[in-house]
Amino acid sequence: MSSESNEISRRPWVHHGSRRPGGSPGGVSPTAASRSAAVNPAPTREAPPPAETAPPPAETAPAPERETDSAPRPPGPEFGHRVNGVPVLPRAVAPNPVPDGAKPSDPSLYFNAELSWLDFNWRVLYQAMDERTPLLERLRFLAITENNLDEFVMKQVGGLKRVLGAGVVKPSLDGLGPAEQLDLVREGVRTMRTRLAEVWEDDLRPRLAAELDIAVRDFEDLNDEEREQVRRVFADRIYPVLTPLAVDPGHPFPFLSNMSLSLALMLEHPERRTRHFARVKIPTALRWVELPESGHVVPVEQVVRHFAGELFRGMKIESASLFRVTRNADVARDEEVADDLLQMISEEIRERRFARVVRLEVEPGMPDDVRQFLVRQLKLDEEDLYEIPGLLEMSGFWQIAAEGPWEHRHEPWEAMIPPRLIREGETEDRPDIFTVIRAGDLMVHHPYESFTATVQQFIEEAAADPAVVAIKQTLYRTAEHSRIIAALVRAAEAGKAVAVLVEVTARFDEADNMEWASVLEEAGVNVTYGLVGLKTHAKVALVVREEGDEIRTYCHIGTGNYNSETAQIYADIGILTARPEIGRDAVNLFHYLTGYAPDQQYEELVVAPRDLRRALTARIEREISHVEAGRQGRMIMKLNGLDDPKMIRALYAASAAGVKVDLIVRGQCRLRPGIPGFSENIRVRSIVGRFLEHDRIFWWGNDGDPEVWIGSADWRRRNLDDRVEVLLPVRDKRIRKRLRKTLRFALRDNQRAWELRPTGEYVLCEPEPGERPIDYQSRMLKAVRKRRRKVDDHWSASH
Repeated sequence: MSSESNEISRRPWVHHGSRRPGGSPGGVSPTAASRSAAVNPAPTREAPPPAETAPPPAETAPAPERETDSAPRPPGPEFGHRVNGVPVLPRAVAPNPVPDGAKPSDPSLYFNAELSWLDFNWRVLYQAMDERTPLLERLRFLAITENNLDEFVMKQVGGLKRVLGAGVVKPSLDGLGPAEQLDLVREGVRTMRTRLAEVWEDDLRPRLAAELDIAVRDFEDLNDEEREQVRRVFADRIYPVLTPLAVDPGHPFPFLSNMSLSLALMLEHPERRTRHFARVKIPTALRWVELPESGHVVPVEQVVRHFAGELFRGMKIESASLFRVTRNADVARDEEVADDLLQMISEEIRERRFARVVRLEVEPGMPDDVRQFLVRQLKLDEEDLYEIPGLLEMSGFWQIAAEGPWEHRHEPWEAMIPPRLIREGETEDRPDIFTVIRAGDLMVHHPYESFTATVQQFIEEAAADPAVVAIKQTLYRTAEHSRIIAALVRAAEAGKAVAVLVEVTARFDEADNMEWASVLEEAGVNVTYGLVGLKTHAKVALVVREEGDEIRTYCHIGTGNYNSETAQIYADIGILTARPEIGRDAVNLFHYLTGYAPDQQYEELVVAPRDLRRALTARIEREISHVEAGRQGRMIMKLNGLDDPKMIRALYAASAAGVKVDLIVRGQCRLRPGIPGFSENIRVRSIVGRFLEHDRIFWWGNDGDPEVWIGSADWRRRNLDDRVEVLLPVRDKRIRKRLRKTLRFALRDNQRAWELRPTGEYVLCEPEPGERPIDYQSRMLKAVRKRRRKVDDHWSASH
């Protein structure tokens, strides 16, 4: 067996920093324990009278006070339970026991997809509770968790409600029907959102005030001086943009935009004694109103509520309650019958804006009659109403985290330039980036290594180089102010042949991508919008260059988007190569994407949906055959998600045959590890930390002759069947060695990694006695610095 394979394979088959579970779990979280029980809906209330008469009176204060526990929960991560002192997260999944004689398709062998995603978001929320995380970064993770949850409700809850509306009753892979899934998802969302509020109110809010003197104050606690300053801000900046909307026979119930924060007011005319409903949208563009003391702010919604009387002079305010709505983003489309894809997407965006509301969040003090009035007007079920303590909208935490002191944030990180590119620019006859790539494949690992000095530089130099005759590229998501787009425009204006596939169906980025497509088309770029029925998720750039009497191709194949902003926080891998066979494959790929070539052939690249599933299955079967022949079988996969039933069953078959499988799955995972006879040879871990793990690395041991791929695809059905994905087999030994070390560090992480147990619980990995702490992302940072120091030392010694 080669040393390349040995370094990973000879590790003992135990989890670093965690104890492999045996038998029953050490405890069951309240969320999981209630899976078999019915969801407790909000108490049934009387339906309100018609809108034109408004709800009946309610004895409610105009400004409900913020509710707090008499005995606040202690700060920190103690929100699940512990096994042998190790934190164990709450879980939404709760699989059934595996029956005797079960087949690989038995529902008990699979976690539910939606509930597994909720469990991923618990791991994100833990970052906001982890004392090891800098305080302002904890606040940022709180905002990330809420944003993730909002998008989940828009897509998954909206999708489940649409499925139920269509009368579908077919159970999912894990045996849950749509109605049961929706009940469990609602319960999971409710539990998580409540916990978000608790983390803010009981932990981060007082810590920010005590340690950083950053105080989010309540209006009721302000002194006269502070109230006077807030009054001036309201009069000058807030009052002019407010639009009070009444509801009566002449004013229908207003449209509520998605994720908008609103104030629901019950008004009484003092002379006619009639009651009226009104809504005021909160202008969250000004999220916080500053107070005289530096670092002290008050939420804008509290300011609007306090001064709401100025909007309704002559009326008595009975109650003023905050609420927020979430609309469905799971809109059906039929590309097969669409005459114009851009028109269809434009209509879809508009349809999403007016899509049905799927969630109503209200503060605890909202009167019952107002709740029922909103539920009826929005055509919701009672279970779609969520009572949320504290702030209803947390996106403003990004601003506080960004403006706070550096010592309470992550240490600033300046992405390194790969050593082979460092000397570029020092002399007039410096080698261009194409000379560097011709000397050998170049791997770049963002955000540890610079995106702008590598991938972006590749496109910018191609645009400016007179020898370049053509540039072709896929664009899935890109930066708001994209220098790559600007370079492609310059290239087209210079007369180069530029072709760009802009994926206009990228969720929540459709409008931006259509705008970029228009900019490119106006510059003369040949723009296509993807293939009918397939989403182009591949990350490929091709440069065609005249060099003497020949044409040479240069390519970038990656795991992440061509986005300089997300490249600073997403961990992704790309390879720049001048290998002729990769260039030929990239040419064929773009012919397939821009023309008609469904049977296009590829020498090296593995392309979905045509070849990827078959190629993955063949390599799994090869590992099985090695074990059956008495050799070693080994697989390591680093993924974002795993939900494809066929691939999971193939992994179960490999495990049953004796193949050792390590899966590093950041997010959703439907595979159930550690089940005797099915998955006892499979381990699953998830790494959640400062950077979002987004790269995909596939490693097959192949009995000492390892095969390694990187690319854009996860092992999800949508990636294998419904998207154009590209995987690159890595041939360069130096890059394979580097990827091997990357996987080894990820498998040894005992600081930020979570082990998935057969029960569905995730347990934080911690060092065993005598074992040193290993943080995967910190090790990656150190490895890049080490390579940089070697170059600096060599440069200093030679001058």
